[in-house]
Amino acid sequence: MARLDVTEMFHGISFPGHLHTQESLELALRFPFRDTDVLIVSYPKSGTTWLQEIVTLILSRGDPHLNQTVPNWERAPWLEQYYSAAVLEASSATQRIITSHLPHHLLGPALQGSKAKVIYVYRDPKDVVVSFYHFHKMANFLPDAGTFEGFLKRFLEGTLNYGSWFDHVKGWSSQKNFMDNLLHITYEEMSLNLHDAIGKVSSFLQCPLVEEEVNNCVKLCSFASMKNNNMVNYTLIPHEIMDQSKGSFMRNGKTGDWKNMFTEEQNQYFEIVYKSKMQDYPEFV
Repeated sequence: MARLDVTEMFHGISFPGHLHTQESLELALRFPFRDTDVLIVSYPKSGTTWLQEIVTLILSRGDPHLNQTVPNWERAPWLEQYYSAAVLEASSATQRIITSHLPHHLLGPALQGSKAKVIYVYRDPKDVVVSFYHFHKMANFLPDAGTFEGFLKRFLEGTLNYGSWFDHVKGWSSQKNFMDNLLHITYEEMSLNLHDAIGKVSSFLQCPLVEEEVNNCVKLCSFASMKNNNMVNYTLIPHEIMDQSKGSFMRNGKTGDWKNMFTEEQNQYFEIVYKSKMQDYPEFV
């Protein structure tokens, strides 16, 4: 399915038509989660791929076989994308890993009454917008990025594909006190201490690891390791769809990279909008 220039509008949010159909999006909202499922949720470019690797390795107890032989979109498929229903139906895994970029107000009802474990990964939005901008440049299924100034404006307005970052973060963070099966983790804490972050996730998944297994996970989840792993770095995707001559999918993985992109004026503009939109969420201000 090419549909590189198609955009699907769904509940007021735009999604790339190359990956989504109205049917696949509707099916996601009615998905019958199993209590044994692990669901990774994020706004795009927030550390999704990293967490897919971490969870796969934790459930494999540090064994690299799956990570190095099965593409991440097969072992942790995106729930709302058109191919996922067939992948999940064919899965023989006792504990399925599922990924989603859907906001809570859309996906939350399907999770009600389920014991599926949900991990929400958050990242500094300034780094998110820079990463998303570079991703638009090489992903031919996304609209033209244009100038960074214009892209930043659309990000803050919530009109990019996948909708508002603010609504996404606020929607899932508002569930912290209502969902016992929800873990919040940040890109920054994974960057600062990957060993402890893996321990935090393994504890949440009730899959304790011995030190050697944790160390194997750390090694295989390093940025260098993932960048060189064809099951992770999206080099298996045809360049007509994702043109990595225009930029690498695994770009640099650093925190604070926004400082190399934002002008002082853009940073001030961002801060004003951010504080206005997040004023009722003190943990983010």
